[in-house]
Amino acid sequence: MNWLKNIDKFILKNISFIIIIFSVIAFFIPDNFSWMTKYTAIFLGVAMFGMGMTIQAEDFKNILLQPKYILVGCVLQYVIMPLTAWGIAYGLNLEPDLALGVILVGCCPGGTASNVITYIADGDVPLSVGMTIVSTLLAPIFTPFLVYALAGKWVDVSLLLMFKSVVNVILIPILSGLIIRHLLRDYIQKFLYIMPLISATSIILIISGIIGANASKIATCGLLVLAVVILHNFAGITGGLIAAKLFKFEYKKATAVAIEVGMQNSGLAVSLAVANFALNPLATLPGAIFSVWHNISGSIFAGLRKRKNFKT
Repeated sequence: MNWLKNIDKFILKNISFIIIIFSVIAFFIPDNFSWMTKYTAIFLGVAMFGMGMTIQAEDFKNILLQPKYILVGCVLQYVIMPLTAWGIAYGLNLEPDLALGVILVGCCPGGTASNVITYIADGDVPLSVGMTIVSTLLAPIFTPFLVYALAGKWVDVSLLLMFKSVVNVILIPILSGLIIRHLLRDYIQKFLYIMPLISATSIILIISGIIGANASKIATCGLLVLAVVILHNFAGITGGLIAAKLFKFEYKKATAVAIEVGMQNSGLAVSLAVANFALNPLATLPGAIFSVWHNISGSIFAGLRKRKNFKT
């Protein structure tokens, strides 16, 4: 099984480049990837199930040990990114589909890739993991409500359908993973190392499918969406870092909060767009492009933070 462990390490180490490569291939050969959009919710459910399987009792202990930082981080997560998304959509007068897509990204919880980026940046990894877990578990409440409140200017939003979608693709898979790990701990321990690989593969398939299905649209409005995504992501990371410093968080915790706030579970944004806004096909684009971009920007930010910490 060493070969599988090696593949796991390689993919997780190079996830940013792999996402970019598959996205480029999907753009130029869309027919080979567009069919994947039919299974977006399933792929995300698998990714979240993998997250649930890898959560340990130690993670919950860390949450209880630093509730102040977790609380502040999650509040920033659900304030900075949603309001920034709304401000960008309103300020740039985006068309309804793109405005909805940006707001969907902004209203989602933190993504699991942030934990890896926090590690690279020499940030507080337990805090990062804790924020991801708590913000994800809060998503069934906050994500539908925020999308309903902020996107209503552009499209009709069903609060109940959004709630059901988030529960189905986030809460149920995570809780299932937690329960199975608890009940079958002795039997599945030796297989747990492949769960991050399965989750990463699922995210790659989601992004590739959306890029393939929207290749022609990306060719016409891709640069605009990329610019919006970069602005949104930059505002999230910068806003998170400034806010953390205002709360006098030390380096490692400030780094973790900045990365968590700026890196969203954009796979959830894509899944919600597919499941709830079929009449707004371009709403999937911001989430797909955000998934590609935040891995790049996160790696750059991590390198800059680590270099600054090394010098000091």
